[in-house]
Amino acid sequence: MADLKVYNTASGVKEAFTPVDEGRVTMYVCGPTVYNYAHIGNARPVVVFDCLYRLLSARYGNVVYARNITDIDDKIIQAAVERNCDIGEVSREFTTAYREDMALLNALPPSIEPMATEHIPEMIALIERLIERGHAYVEAGHALFAVESMPSYGALSHRNLDDMLAGARVKVASYKRHSGDFVLWKPSSPAEPGWESPWGRGRPGWHLECSAMIRAHLGESIDIHAGGRDLIFPHHENERAQSCCAYDDDFVRYWMHNAYVDMDGEKMSKSLGNVRTVRELGGSYPGEVMRFALLTAHYRSPLNFSVEVLNSAQDALDAFYGALRPHTGIDPAELNAVDTAVYGALLDDINTPEAIATLYAAAKTLNKASDTKAIADAKAELLVGGTLLGLLSEDPEAWFQRGVGQEGPTAGEIEALIQERLLARSSRDFDRADEIRQMLEEQGVLLDDGPDGTQWRRRG
Repeated sequence: MADLKVYNTASGVKEAFTPVDEGRVTMYVCGPTVYNYAHIGNARPVVVFDCLYRLLSARYGNVVYARNITDIDDKIIQAAVERNCDIGEVSREFTTAYREDMALLNALPPSIEPMATEHIPEMIALIERLIERGHAYVEAGHALFAVESMPSYGALSHRNLDDMLAGARVKVASYKRHSGDFVLWKPSSPAEPGWESPWGRGRPGWHLECSAMIRAHLGESIDIHAGGRDLIFPHHENERAQSCCAYDDDFVRYWMHNAYVDMDGEKMSKSLGNVRTVRELGGSYPGEVMRFALLTAHYRSPLNFSVEVLNSAQDALDAFYGALRPHTGIDPAELNAVDTAVYGALLDDINTPEAIATLYAAAKTLNKASDTKAIADAKAELLVGGTLLGLLSEDPEAWFQRGVGQEGPTAGEIEALIQERLLARSSRDFDRADEIRQMLEEQGVLLDDGPDGTQWRRRG
C-alpha cells in the first residue's frame, strides 16, 4: 500500500505517516471560540481536515477525531456584556450556528466535541502537575507557565526564545517572572464567570484547554494535531510546552497547519469590511460550492477567495453533476475508496487540486461512455472519489433545480417553455426558440441541448 505523506510543521518536511496504533488513529483539530458566526477563513481548516479525516477513515477504519468548542473566553464574556445576558446564552447560540454552518459545508461531525467548561477539573489537575514539576508558578492570583523551564520551547514554531524575548515590545505584566511566560489560570471578578481553584476563583487560559481535553479523550500521545497556521505560535507552541512538561510524552507526532484565506486579494479584517461568514455566503451559494472553492488550492498555500473563485466552483460542480445527470438509472460499479484516483492524490499531503483534476477526468470519461459497464465504472470513480472530498452528495436533478419556485419560474413553467421552444424549432421558428432561451437565461435558467433532449439547470 502506498505511503500517506503529510507535511509536519515541527520538522518542516513531508513525512510518511505512521500512527501509534493503526487500529485507533487519533486526530485533534482546534475548533471555534463561540462568540460570533464562523467566517470563511475559519471554515478552511474544518474542510481541509475533514478531507484528511475521510482519507484516514478509508485507510485505517477507526479514526477518533476530536474538535473542541471553546465556550469560555474573554471575547465571549464581552459579547455577553454587550447583549446583557449570560455567557452560556452566547456560547450555546453560536455553537449551534457553528455546527449548522459546518454541516452546510458537508463537514462530517467529529467523533468527539469536547467543551472547555466541562473540563475544568482536568485543567486544574494539569496546572497542579506543572507547578509540582517546577514548570509553573503562582503570582497575584495567576498561575503561569515558566517558558525558561523548557529547553526546547519554540521548537514547533522554529523560534529562539532569546530572540522572541529580545524582540518583545509589549509591556510585561508585573506578576510575570519572564515576558514570555503565559497564563494558565487567571482570576475572575465577581461579575465574571469563574470556578474555584487552589489559586482562588478564576478561569483557565486559552492554551491550557486543548492540552487538558486532548489527554482526557485521546490519550498521552496523539497522531495528528491540526489547525490554521495562525495557531502555530503561540497557541500550539504553548500547548506543546504544557503537555510535554507535565507528562514527559511526545504529545503530538504530526503537526499540520493550513495557510490563510484572503478575500479578493486582501487579508480579511473587520476594518476593511471584507469578512464574509459562511452563513452570509450560504444565502447565495450552495454549501458544496463553498467547500469546492476552499479545496481548489493546496491547503498549505494561501487561498484568494472571491466571487470569481465561487463562480468557477459552481461551474465545475455543474459539469460533474451534468455528467451524472443522464445516468441516474444506472447504478455505479462497486468501488473501494482506496482504489480511486482521488485517494491516490490525497495520499500526497492532501493534494486536493490534483484530486479535483481526477474528478474532471472521471467526468470526461463518463460523458464519453456509451455502454452500461463503462458508465457504471466512470460513475463510481466520480461518486466515490467525490465522497472522499465531501462533494457530489446531492441528486443531480435536485442540484440543477435548487431554488426553483423561490425566484423566477416554477419547474412546471420552465418545462412548458421548453416544450414551446421545441415546437418552435420543429416549425423552424428559430426567432421564437431563441427568445425563449434568452428569456429563461435572464431568469437564471440555462438550457443544455443534447442528443437525449433539452435539460435545464438553475444558475447559482
